[in-house]
Amino acid sequence: MRIAVVGGTGTAGRHVVRAAGNAGVETVVVSRRTGVDVRTGEGLEKTLEGVEVIIDTADAGTIDRSKATSFFTEATGHLQSVGAVQGVSRLVTLSIVGLERVPAFGYYQAKLAQEAAAVAGPLPTTIVRSTQFHEFAAQFLSRGRVGPLALVPHMKIQPIAARTVGQALLEAAVSPSSRQTLEIAGPEVRDLVAMTRAIARQRRMRTLVVPLRVPGRAGRAMRSGGQLPLPDVRAAGPRFEEWLQGEDLAAVFP
Repeated sequence: MRIAVVGGTGTAGRHVVRAAGNAGVETVVVSRRTGVDVRTGEGLEKTLEGVEVIIDTADAGTIDRSKATSFFTEATGHLQSVGAVQGVSRLVTLSIVGLERVPAFGYYQAKLAQEAAAVAGPLPTTIVRSTQFHEFAAQFLSRGRVGPLALVPHMKIQPIAARTVGQALLEAAVSPSSRQTLEIAGPEVRDLVAMTRAIARQRRMRTLVVPLRVPGRAGRAMRSGGQLPLPDVRAAGPRFEEWLQGEDLAAVFP
């Protein structure tokens, strides 16, 4: 089996590639580093030759609603249209739990638009919705600092390891579910600010983590658990404290 991993060098994508390698599944990494621009479609036709399933983990690189929506819908449109021409059998798209429950947040609206574009295309689509990664907290320290400060929004989340999501995405590709949308989450509810502080201590960083209160309806939804999964969600480890002791944390930092 041959799969294409869009964003295969990113946080989730690299774990899909690793999981596929462990399972003996051939992968093709689709990114600008490999000469492919999914937003324009440049290089995509040749890259998808012989590919059976596309796994899309690409990120827009912005939380601006308009810019993110343009990226996601254009990229998804090309994956669908070019994939269909090249004989791809399925598209698996990574998305986020609770998009509808956090109103007025531009990035989430863009992800909803991506989901709509994915299911509207000719390829059968499986959407895998994940809660925030453990790595999400670390990113505020690795690239989101303002001098000695890390501004971290108050969020109640049920975080999951990116490698666990990578495995779930691979499973959705090689063993398609009858359900169009799947959800996966970590084993326990955590506070994002507390997680970030724990990582700073683990890394012995002299960084002050400053809680940020996001205004408006979106902020209220984040603080009250709008991003939490429903009770029947598939929950999978490792727990955050276990993840802190592993090798994945070091990979977040340059």
